[in-house]
Amino acid sequence: MTLITRQMPAALRALLILTLVAGVLYPLTVLGAGQLVARGQANGSLVRHGDVVVGSTSLGQQVTGPTWFHGRPSAVEYAGSKSGGSNLGPAEPDLEKALQDNATAVKASAPGVGATLPPDALTASGSGLDPDISPAYADLQVAPVAAARGLSETTVRHLVAAHTKGRLLGFLGEPRVNVTELNAALADSRTP
Repeated sequence: MTLITRQMPAALRALLILTLVAGVLYPLTVLGAGQLVARGQANGSLVRHGDVVVGSTSLGQQVTGPTWFHGRPSAVEYAGSKSGGSNLGPAEPDLEKALQDNATAVKASAPGVGATLPPDALTASGSGLDPDISPAYADLQVAPVAAARGLSETTVRHLVAAHTKGRLLGFLGEPRVNVTELNAALADSRTP
């Protein structure tokens, strides 16, 4: 009996045990822990409108029209399969053109806005799928959204405030507004 022939049963047993442990037991344990500890996040952080899933709080969506809050510009047009940034550096003429185009679009959708715009109104996120905007960018959109929906600006401002999240642990990151959650709440709002 050769060395390979004698070691084959042990190798097959090791393969079977490792496949069972690493390929079945470990994934099931992680799945179970996720369901116990953070069920919503483990299931995709889904946003529902009634019984219909309308998005995820982790992914931005492309919206059109004046009746919705708009997220950051996206280099990938919010296509999840193409996540990524524009990779345009500060010396590239295409970046300057993109910033000017974004500024023109924001000023067209929010007449009366000043010359200074929040950076997230002009620049895409690194993933191109960022669901959050700054409270300043949300504030720019309050009046046009309220007018388009026939709601009072106060009602829309309350919705923005309700969906504004502060800094993590009080000091990490920046305050942010999740556009997907805000638009879902906006869909449920009625004219006062």
